[in-house]
Amino acid sequence: MDYYIIGERELVLAFGLVGVKGSFVSTRDEALDAFNRVTGQSGGLSAEVSKDIPRVLILTENVSVMLEEEINSWQVKGKFPLIVEIPPLEGKVKGKKSLTDSIREAVGISV
Repeated sequence: MDYYIIGERELVLAFGLVGVKGSFVSTRDEALDAFNRVTGQSGGLSAEVSKDIPRVLILTENVSVMLEEEINSWQVKGKFPLIVEIPPLEGKVKGKKSLTDSIREAVGISV
């Protein structure tokens, strides 16, 4: 499995149309459960299950906000899946920096 999405129902269904599996969530508990299952943190990992871990985990910004601590902790480990955030259907979350904004800030470029 290469990609997996966790987000709102409509986006998960849309990604499903192009073959990307996913979980739709609306609460922190649902999001945390899905995140733990996808990353293999929901118990003992057998060799068979580890093959099913996606290379890229797509999260909507809403889910990302719900799981901020867990995502930061996961990214520090440097393991797969890599996490990519996309805006939800209603548009960009206020106060949330885009990847481009973060890179510009780190490099010191302002346009």
